[in-house]
Amino acid sequence: MFDITQANTRGVANHGWLKSRHTFSFGSYFNPNQVGFSDLRVINDDRVDAGEGFGAHPHRDMEIFSYVLEGALAHKDSMGTGSVIRPGDVQMMSAGSGVSHSEFNGSQDEAVHFLQIWIVPNERNAEPRYQERNFSDAEKRGQLRLIISPDGAQESLQVRQDVRVYAGLFDGDATATFDMAAQRYAYVHVARGEVELNGKLLREGDGVRVRESQALTFANGKDSEVLLFDLRPFELPGMQ
Repeated sequence: MFDITQANTRGVANHGWLKSRHTFSFGSYFNPNQVGFSDLRVINDDRVDAGEGFGAHPHRDMEIFSYVLEGALAHKDSMGTGSVIRPGDVQMMSAGSGVSHSEFNGSQDEAVHFLQIWIVPNERNAEPRYQERNFSDAEKRGQLRLIISPDGAQESLQVRQDVRVYAGLFDGDATATFDMAAQRYAYVHVARGEVELNGKLLREGDGVRVRESQALTFANGKDSEVLLFDLRPFELPGMQ
């Protein structure tokens, strides 16, 4: 099954300083048909004005990673971690038994555009932890680079779940194919630009659920950046 969710059907939140689009139900946006996919619960496409941000707030029992597309994102947490991440950086916070953090635009002049993504962990009350790594454009150009995995393979960040996340940049005649393993799901999110997936045109903000094992081929990109999630074949009631 190849199920496309178009960008303009996502939830919208406009708080003035924050403009967000929600792929799945989040905050005041609730769609019973969009409550996640397998262990993937949240994809928020956030744009934060210069000098603004989210004050300290708590999380627990969730794997949360941030992927910056433009600008700079400043992070501080109760583990004593403080960092500013920029395009190419991936930040993973495993909330575990509980952590508090804040996220602010790291610039007083320019907006920051980033994705925040939540994955349900396979254990509760684990020790909180923080990870960060830069994945260069060269590592992602014309190919799918593993950025998150359960075992930290290929110097990826570790997640407490049977999930693997790949990032790719596609432009012109660059192509790449991902062969889904048997009995797995996949989710594709187009972070920016446009690209064809198995001949179907996808634009920025579009997402695709794939439930039947098949080869997924990315081609004919135009300044495209994509994330691909390799997931367990599991769904909660109400998930599409």
